[in-house]
Amino acid sequence: MSHPDKRDIEILKVLSGEGRITKAALAERVGLSPTPCWNRQRKLEKSGVIESYNARINLKKLAPHVTVFVAAELADHTAASFRAFEASMADYDEVVSCWALGGGYDYLLQIVTRDINAYQRLIDEMLEARIGLARYFTYVVTKPVKTGGAPPLDLLVRKEDSPS
Repeated sequence: MSHPDKRDIEILKVLSGEGRITKAALAERVGLSPTPCWNRQRKLEKSGVIESYNARINLKKLAPHVTVFVAAELADHTAASFRAFEASMADYDEVVSCWALGGGYDYLLQIVTRDINAYQRLIDEMLEARIGLARYFTYVVTKPVKTGGAPPLDLLVRKEDSPS
């Protein structure tokens, strides 16, 4: 896909905040007629810019839970060790996000479990599974401040100002 234009960015901004919006409402919000808007949306989907549409769940209303961030260090820093650790993340449903990091720690994991005891059982299971985890640092979320925000699309795709 070629570089998204201003209309594509507007479509993406609306969809990232309101994934269930109707096609007609989306077209109205971005100032296009329905057919061109739908064609642009399909083009964004086919190119992989739009990966999926998801529901944001309010876990507080659903069940007791705790969110924990874990800074993880691996015992071994070989490519095979990184691949094995990354592949093992698929085995743990409680790991909702995992990012490889540059710098001090190797990975940052976001874990959601029922309580701290369930979190500790998960960590013990990971250690026993010998997935390469050498050290881990636990950070318990006490309250969400800002979550699930849409990425700053305008800032990410803005063309550099031309020189004067």
